[in-house]
Amino acid sequence: MAVHFAKDDDDVETHDINVTPFIDVILVLLIIFMVAAPLATVDIPVELPSSTAERTRRPDKPVFLTIKSDRSLAIGEEMITRESLPVALSTATKGKRDERIFVRADRAVSYGDVMEVMNMLRSVGYPKIGLVGLEARDERK
Repeated sequence: MAVHFAKDDDDVETHDINVTPFIDVILVLLIIFMVAAPLATVDIPVELPSSTAERTRRPDKPVFLTIKSDRSLAIGEEMITRESLPVALSTATKGKRDERIFVRADRAVSYGDVMEVMNMLRSVGYPKIGLVGLEARDERK
């Protein structure tokens, strides 16, 4: 025995995708990344000098060596002594001597002190050194 239903306009299937849950997930991820991004930066305050050099590509997890105005050193956010610099660098770079070390120096630090730290880096086997500064707007353009 077969049953035959009459075709009504109310029984038409809809082929639309409900995107509301997708949008909710995207907004939650956006909020998570907006909160997490500032936490991934180095928070030791130094007054960096400005530079007009072209910007280069930054690695995923750079190693920052900070020279504060009182000549104290920090790798990332961890304060270190000059004597513990080789061990701390080896730990931060996981023993990779070819990794670039980004030196951040306060504006009040003398050129001689920056060169002393750079010489220390080269003497312990880290020849790739990058200097970090603030971008300056070129007023001549």
